[in-house]
Amino acid sequence: MPTLRRGRPAQRTRIAADRAEAALVEQYTALVRLAYLTLPATLSRHRRVLMAHAAVQRALPGARPVRVPGPRSAQAGPGGAEDALRVRVLRAALAGAHRPAGWPRALPPPRTLLPRLPVVWGLRVFPRAGGAEEIALGQALAGASAPARAAFVLRRVDGFSAGRAAALLGAAGVAAAEAVVREAAGLEAGAGAAAEALLRSQEFDACSVQTRPTDLVRRARRKRLGWAVAALFVVTAVVFGAPDGGSSGQRPAARASAAGLDAGRLSRAAADEWADTSRVDFTVWPARGGRTDDAALLTRALDAWAAPAGTVAVTATPGTPADAPPRTPQLLFAGDVDGRGTVLLTDGDRLARYAEPVDGGRAALDLARVDDADVTTAAAVVLSRADGAARYLTAPWVSEVTRRDLLRPDTPAKPLHVSGDGLTDAVPVAPAGGCARRPVLQLRSSARIVEHHAFLVADLGGLSPVHLTYTPLPGHGTPPARQPREATSSQALLAWARTACALGPWRGGAVRAVNAWDFAEQELPERGGHAVWSCARASTWRGPGDVALLLRAPAASVTAPARVVGRARSTAACSRFGQHVVASTRWRSPEKHWYLVAAGSRAVTRITVGGAVDAARSGRVLAVRAPERGAVRVTARLESGERLPEVGS
Repeated sequence: MPTLRRGRPAQRTRIAADRAEAALVEQYTALVRLAYLTLPATLSRHRRVLMAHAAVQRALPGARPVRVPGPRSAQAGPGGAEDALRVRVLRAALAGAHRPAGWPRALPPPRTLLPRLPVVWGLRVFPRAGGAEEIALGQALAGASAPARAAFVLRRVDGFSAGRAAALLGAAGVAAAEAVVREAAGLEAGAGAAAEALLRSQEFDACSVQTRPTDLVRRARRKRLGWAVAALFVVTAVVFGAPDGGSSGQRPAARASAAGLDAGRLSRAAADEWADTSRVDFTVWPARGGRTDDAALLTRALDAWAAPAGTVAVTATPGTPADAPPRTPQLLFAGDVDGRGTVLLTDGDRLARYAEPVDGGRAALDLARVDDADVTTAAAVVLSRADGAARYLTAPWVSEVTRRDLLRPDTPAKPLHVSGDGLTDAVPVAPAGGCARRPVLQLRSSARIVEHHAFLVADLGGLSPVHLTYTPLPGHGTPPARQPREATSSQALLAWARTACALGPWRGGAVRAVNAWDFAEQELPERGGHAVWSCARASTWRGPGDVALLLRAPAASVTAPARVVGRARSTAACSRFGQHVVASTRWRSPEKHWYLVAAGSRAVTRITVGGAVDAARSGRVLAVRAPERGAVRVTARLESGERLPEVGS
């Protein structure tokens, strides 16, 4: 009887490789989605798409096997092969998101700078745009850590249990994987039942992408430009071969040309394009101002953006890249404003404001992110800020401009003169210290795009003012969550009158919008009166948001600043993906007794206090006698049974 030989290593290796390749082809879309959502949102969508595909295509097993803890292994059949692929994809995506200690925040992670296949030349690729819900989810994911994003996808899209998701993350090298899964649970609670459908939408599908060309004019000119530069180099070498004491500076026109930018080819929108499009943002602003045909000024502005010289002061808001525009920008304004030649440009994702003194002096270039701007966040831009006042360029769809002071809610808004080019008269800005005034603009949209729409914007030191909104108290019981609304009603103005002074710490922080959410009300003990708990959330252009928790206790004035009882940075709290909140503070009653008071949002059913105070109460509010000092731990229980820690704890 012939002797049977045991499995041949080469054959077993080939079978494992074939099995892994079959699993990769079958799960390709899911793996690319996992990598795309794990990679840092600070990268461009084009780069994230290519890096996600590279991570998956390089995931086929090599010489070193992958061991996945749990019931499945890489050799346990198709499921094990899929798990091994997921681990390799996670390793690659997490490595792409890693920043070594000391790595500048302004630069992308080092792994993203390495060229990897696939490579696309001459085209930009990106997933199709989703709706408001997809954008909000993307912003919430951007504020979470890369491992938490990966855990969120494994749980909500792949349907894995918490244990299995933690095992996969641990195999991919994530420390404290169980804690990461718990962090992802916060995203799950905020996203709700629609999370899976949103994650499977076209907004996050890096396999079904749109394409658009890079700057065609720039590409067409590169070949001619290359010959011209070579010829210029030869001539320069011959004529100026010997060094002399002349200036080494380069003329602005030469630098702008070398960057592939041409003032004569600046994009310009038609005057009425904003009224006949579904995209109402900076890309439909027409070019305005008295110097839109001043080629010399426009060239200097382009040169400052493409390759700023030492004579140009360049600033960028947090999270805004300061690199040259990837294509010829669009001109929004060029003219003289307050003694400075001013140019406003956009590349679709950023605003660039160039200003140079008319009588000579150092020029300045300011950059700010404005991606996904809309009818309110693209409604105005600060063109000049000097002598305690600012002048705004308003959007072409703004039909009425008035100004008011948040600290005077009973005073009607006053008309503000606007020139034919959309430039306002000077408006006082809020003082850097103190809270004597909080001036804002009240704008009204043209009926050609939306009827009866007025809204507030406030200057917080950026290029574009901040959109202010308000969410009123919930009804009785557990009603559906209310959505933010424009802060123009008397109720909203009264709430903002006591909230406005909390805006100070967010100046210069690239804030896009601030919503004041009244989440609870409480009758204070010992005839202390009626109080309202509020959460002010500042959402930034880069995604994460900061919050301030406030208690509006009875006061002698309707503009008395509310007490700030807590703050948190880079959090989903008080957003669509953080709808549950609990907060607390010490409060002294009219009878001079100290209390610990606490309140939770609409889904809170019980509040518990530990530490220096030991108490528990059913319902959404708590008030117990307490020492003036001493650490306490406040937690809440939700209707779902989930435990909710205090914001900022």
